Amino acid sequence: MKVNGVKNYQHILFDLDGTLTDPGEGIIRSIQYALAKMGIEEPDPMRLRAFIGPPLKESFERYYALKSDDAWRAVEYYREYFREKGMFENYVYSGIPELLFRLKDQHKKLWVATSKPTEFSEQILRHFQLDGFFEAIIGSNLDGSRVEKGEVIAYLLEQFPEISPESAVMVGDRKHDILGARANGMDAIGVGYGYGSRAELEAVRPMAIAVDAEDLMKLLLKTPKGSMRMK
Repeated sequence: MKVNGVKNYQHILFDLDGTLTDPGEGIIRSIQYALAKMGIEEPDPMRLRAFIGPPLKESFERYYALKSDDAWRAVEYYREYFREKGMFENYVYSGIPELLFRLKDQHKKLWVATSKPTEFSEQILRHFQLDGFFEAIIGSNLDGSRVEKGEVIAYLLEQFPEISPESAVMVGDRKHDILGARANGMDAIGVGYGYGSRAELEAVRPMAIAVDAEDLMKLLLKTPKGSMRMK
């Protein structure tokens, strides 16, 4: 059943960065640290916001023209800072704990599908006492495999066959979340409070775009008043 184009989904997959938590400070400081180790000074933190969401190696190659080997070295430097400090320079978006509680109360099955390594994702969610809401937390591998969002979702579906694409929706703030869901035959909802612009999300046409956690709750609990849907 659908309400204004949004189904009554049983399984809800959440992105982590820019969807459940705002990792901006820690990620940006980790990138600045990595670039400095590579001999590159980047004093403008706003330039680094584009790194939040996509795979890190891809972003180092794209924005700083690093060759593959150097990009991997930058990722390792990034992780030096991130392990020590960066992952905890982070905060939970307003309304997210309440949203997760309400969804669980309605017997929804919640999952995390993120391009961030699983090891870091589990530590972050445990730190914020959110890990208990989720059936599983699935991310990328530290060796750089399973980093694309479509691969992460495909792996989750393979590991948990009780999730059918028709019964599930991916929630995320970047185009990678929407396209990764579509590649697996799954619907997607964008969130406008994260790191993807509204134009980025509109270009890939999710089922809907939620402006905040309250709006997302209305969509996922089928009380759609006030939500911003795609035309």
